[in-house]
Amino acid sequence: MSEGTMQRRAQRDDQFDQRATRTGGLNRVLAAALAVPVMVFAAACSSDSGSDSGSAGAASAADGAQGTGGSGDTAATTAPAVEAAAYATLPGACKVLSKKTLTELVPKGTSSGKEGDSSDTGARASCSWSSLDNNGVKGSQFRWLNVSLLRFESDAATGDAESQAQTYYAKQVKAAQTVADAKNAKTETVTGTGDQATVVRYDLKKKEGAFKQQTVVARVENVVITLDYNGAGLAGEKTPSGDTLTASAKKAAQEVVAAVRSANGEGDNGGSAATTSPSQSPSASGSASATPKPTATKSASAAAKATASKASSAKS
Repeated sequence: MSEGTMQRRAQRDDQFDQRATRTGGLNRVLAAALAVPVMVFAAACSSDSGSDSGSAGAASAADGAQGTGGSGDTAATTAPAVEAAAYATLPGACKVLSKKTLTELVPKGTSSGKEGDSSDTGARASCSWSSLDNNGVKGSQFRWLNVSLLRFESDAATGDAESQAQTYYAKQVKAAQTVADAKNAKTETVTGTGDQATVVRYDLKKKEGAFKQQTVVARVENVVITLDYNGAGLAGEKTPSGDTLTASAKKAAQEVVAAVRSANGEGDNGGSAATTSPSQSPSASGSASATPKPTATKSASAAAKATASKASSAKS
């Protein structure tokens, strides 16, 4: 082979190699160009899938948050508050009765009123009076009067004030009906005296004489009034009329109801008007549920004093 032929073949080989090289590069460029849309499409699909998952997760989280919030709202719901007490204070216990009424019930003891001990007179209060009308050799007429007031306050644990007062009212009536040694006991509903009122009357035979006992229990809103009134003829004096004493006790109870209403800003809706002295003590708490303990005034007669004390203990 001639030298010229060999040279031309070498040139053709070089040209083929160059074309192959160019073709290979172009193919790689085309392949890369085709790969880009595939990658972009795959990325887009992946992005859409992630977005859907994220949206679902966000919705689930939102639902969860709402569910938690709902549970929280349910848990935070508390029981409804009890109804507030109607009356916030009490009148001065020794001023719930007018002088005229006291003259009728305790003619010799109108100024003998003795206030019972109380740490909060706006929640519990009491006052007692005693009278001894000494007729010398003919004997004496004895009278004893005690007024106790107890006000209840609404409390979430013990309930609304009026319901508590109703329960206590029933207990007081029951206590009056079950006094030991009581004879000829009678129970009567009293009208026109607060929201509820009952009088229990009976006889008590003592060595000092025959005593006539009247207990009037009345409720006005969240306040319970217990009025004890007894009388006796001592040292041979005639025993007083039970009917007369009961009528006087009913009248006095009406007056006390009116005093309670007046002390709380209401008009005279319970009976005869009475001079009142509203207590400045703050409202009582739900713990004000103990029975007031009246203290009897000293009597001019030792025998009458002992009897009055026993009657007071039975009612306390």
